[in-house]
Amino acid sequence: MIEARHLRVLRAVATTGSFSAAARELGCTQPAVSQQMKALESSAGTTLLIRTGREMRLTQAGEALVRHASGILAGLTAAEEEVAAIAGLRAGRVRLVSFPSGSSTLVPGALAALRAEHPGTRVSLVEAEPPRSVDLLRDGDCDIALAFRYGATGGEWDDLVVRPLLTDRLIGLVPDGHRLADASSVSIGELADESWIAGCPRCRRQLVEVCEESGFTPRIDFATDDYPAVMGLVGAGLGVAVLPELAVESVRPKGARTVAVEPAIEREIVALTLPDLARVPAVAATLDQLSLAAAR
Repeated sequence: MIEARHLRVLRAVATTGSFSAAARELGCTQPAVSQQMKALESSAGTTLLIRTGREMRLTQAGEALVRHASGILAGLTAAEEEVAAIAGLRAGRVRLVSFPSGSSTLVPGALAALRAEHPGTRVSLVEAEPPRSVDLLRDGDCDIALAFRYGATGGEWDDLVVRPLLTDRLIGLVPDGHRLADASSVSIGELADESWIAGCPRCRRQLVEVCEESGFTPRIDFATDDYPAVMGLVGAGLGVAVLPELAVESVRPKGARTVAVEPAIEREIVALTLPDLARVPAVAATLDQLSLAAAR
């Protein structure tokens, strides 16, 4: 019989490439990893790993088992949490991954309300932008991924449970004293000759596409994933930018003005989980609180 703990070890070895690195990731000793891999190979009845120099290489059987491991482990987590809830254990654990502007706007209120309603539920938070956050969910390394996308992409999330939260519009940022600082809205084409400060990779790609549709390619002099840095650069008069409204809400711009941009650039904010995990009470409660936070 293949045991879940052995699958976790196999996945760690496959991800890190060695027993010693897997041991560090799992918080155990290298001999313990080696022992559990021998037990797994004995259960599987075949070799799963081949040592090549200092690294480990998966056999065909090992690749097949790793491919199925994430779904198996997610299913086991769902089963354990659901059984615990049915048995009356007022506890749960949720691993949440969010992009930065979601972490500072939607997440705090949602988790505060969740803690007040379910004090025994523990939630951990790490930050990652999509598509990395979605990969973490599919790999079984989180339970909920707060993500966004510009326009629906066919089949992108068909294997996941998608909870729509809100539509987040990108808004323009110009320095105080800029010729358009007092405008209620500006056409993206009016900024064609400006120096641009670009944000996260997905926002950056969307900006370029919208600008090209308006007949110009933006001259991006600065690129950073740090929203306060974007606002600081705009405030210093070094260029203009467009940022998600959630990002502007999370950091008060100094020396910069916000203006509506036409045509509208919008992104869909969603919470994602796996079908099995959606039935886990703690995960379902967290999704509900994220929805309520988005509606406020």
